Amino acid sequence: MSQILIVEDEERLAAFIDKGLRKHGYSTTIAGDGEQALRIAQEDSFDLMLLDLGLPVVDGWMVLKELRQQGEKRPIIVVTARKDEQEKAFAFGNGATDFVTKPFRFSDLLECIQTHLMTQCPDDCATSTD
Repeated sequence: MSQILIVEDEERLAAFIDKGLRKHGYSTTIAGDGEQALRIAQEDSFDLMLLDLGLPVVDGWMVLKELRQQGEKRPIIVVTARKDEQEKAFAFGNGATDFVTKPFRFSDLLECIQTHLMTQCPDDCATSTD
């Protein structure tokens, strides 16, 4: 079962994503701010991170940069309301694996997650939705 770290400060959105991913067989952990996300990422195992940029305490940009500087290789999908193409390019330039703009359809987010999990670990950690 794949472990997904959801880094989102909007409780309703985090709960929505959490519920949907659990329904599809994923194990999830939610971090409500960037400091908590960094701590969890360093202490716990996860296969993929969903990362909001507008986080309290430590913003998502710093989380992304810090994890990549530490050598973190697992997929980090930025999930944000920011639609600026320069920010999207900046996210990719700083190690984001993908970029999903809010609002989104859950099915699109799920497809993105499945694609990156299959790329990362095709034989043993991706979850089937059959």
